[in-house]
Amino acid sequence: QVQFVESGGGLVQPGESLRLSCAASGTISFNLYSLNWYRQAPGKQRELVATIFVDGSTNYADSVKGRFTISRDNVKDTAYLQMNTLKPEDTAVYYCNQRRGSLDYWGQGTLVTVSS
Repeated sequence: QVQFVESGGGLVQPGESLRLSCAASGTISFNLYSLNWYRQAPGKQRELVATIFVDGSTNYADSVKGRFTISRDNVKDTAYLQMNTLKPEDTAVYYCNQRRGSLDYWGQGTLVTVSS
């Protein structure tokens, strides 16, 4: 069974950094698909934060461009989201996601709280 597990969330002050991890298990095809990071803030819709494609190219939401970096390690079947210069508006539950045709895999999410 394919599973994705996020980790690395926590409480930080504005301006600080966090690195989230998304570990895949039960799959031998992690490297064949794009990987997305989404977030959902309280009372808001889930939004796409960053995508890393199979060729390693990336795309970011305007709100995080220049502050967040998505990466992947296809040997470890793990993706990362390096988040720098965090702002209170980055507070949300962060989810990793991988779509494989008609199948849509999500992790359980990890909470990031940015507050002084």
